[in-house]
Amino acid sequence: MKVLTFTSLYPNNVWPHYGVFVKERMTHFAKVNGGWVKVIAPVPYFPPIKLGWRWRFSQVTRQERIEGLEVYHPRYFMTPKMGMTFYGAKMFLSVLPAVKKIQRDFDFDLIDAHYVYPDGFAAILLGRFFKKPVVVSARGSDIHLYSRLPIIRRLLQYTLHKADKVIAVCQALKEGIVWLGIPEEKIVVIPNGVDPAKFYPVQKEEAKKALGLPAKRVILSVGHLTPNKGFDLLIKAVKILYTELDEKNLYLVIVGEGKYRKELERIISLLDLDKQVKLTGDIPHHELYRWYSAADLFCLASGEEGWPNVLLESLSCGTPVVATPVGGIPEIIASDKVGLLTERSEEAIAKTISSALKRPWEPEALVQYTKEHTWSRVADSVSNVFASVLNGK
Repeated sequence: MKVLTFTSLYPNNVWPHYGVFVKERMTHFAKVNGGWVKVIAPVPYFPPIKLGWRWRFSQVTRQERIEGLEVYHPRYFMTPKMGMTFYGAKMFLSVLPAVKKIQRDFDFDLIDAHYVYPDGFAAILLGRFFKKPVVVSARGSDIHLYSRLPIIRRLLQYTLHKADKVIAVCQALKEGIVWLGIPEEKIVVIPNGVDPAKFYPVQKEEAKKALGLPAKRVILSVGHLTPNKGFDLLIKAVKILYTELDEKNLYLVIVGEGKYRKELERIISLLDLDKQVKLTGDIPHHELYRWYSAADLFCLASGEEGWPNVLLESLSCGTPVVATPVGGIPEIIASDKVGLLTERSEEAIAKTISSALKRPWEPEALVQYTKEHTWSRVADSVSNVFASVLNGK
């Protein structure tokens, strides 16, 4: 089968870490499917003028090859924070010429869309134009956040009703989609996976030394620096661990970049934790295994999530996790043998981290657990869904 993946959530030459979970799924699917995949990953139009951060959109190449897949980046028009109701229609009209051109040499059988709005909505319109079936994957915030907006909620419902199949990355997300009025039998749960060839354990002390980390117990967190990720709570939890729980031999490392960095730096300075907390900025995805391996514990304090890959990546490197019970996280941490769940407050996080640091974990068991969640298994499941749609089932 020939599959056209359509999503703005895909890495590019400017933002190589963006949407890695989509790239991993479709790269592995292409291996199962014999390579018959092309990717349309539109980016907003912005003139090549160095004005604010959005000018970098102009630096995204029009076409590139990423891990064997041909990826196209047509431009679409959008007005930031304005006219969100029309984002999906604008995206469809903007990318239609590019999709027509691609179809001449690649007459795709199915459109695989990721993120329900605006991407999925535009994909539905493309499906109707080209008379092709569309499978839409919901990722998390597209349901959690946008379903709160009355007009956008209707566009979500339209997209999900018109899709031939809907893939949810966790059971909790499926329940959110059912709440929107979508028939349960239309939704398939396929969690994200992990690639054991990219995420594997290396000797902890050697990893710490190679990364220039101190000989302390390292707490690690990875993600885009936004308020939702709870990095501020984690920093405050470290202060509690130092001052109230007598955990002096700790060092917190936060990997990632984002607009929230200045606020995190302010909190670190205010709490006098400059020597106990490190903000690394972005780290290439293929290098993260060293950071996971160097850590004694991984912590994610998110307020909302779909299926956060960072948990499986940490476990695949033999490092246990502490996380808040939101989205699909309880489905990942289904046993206290792989990690602990915590309430989302600095006090609760501090106590749970302290408890986790005292537990005898079995790294080999953590690694073994993740072998049930590989991207290869995900690719097989996705292939079955696509085949069922093309067979009219």
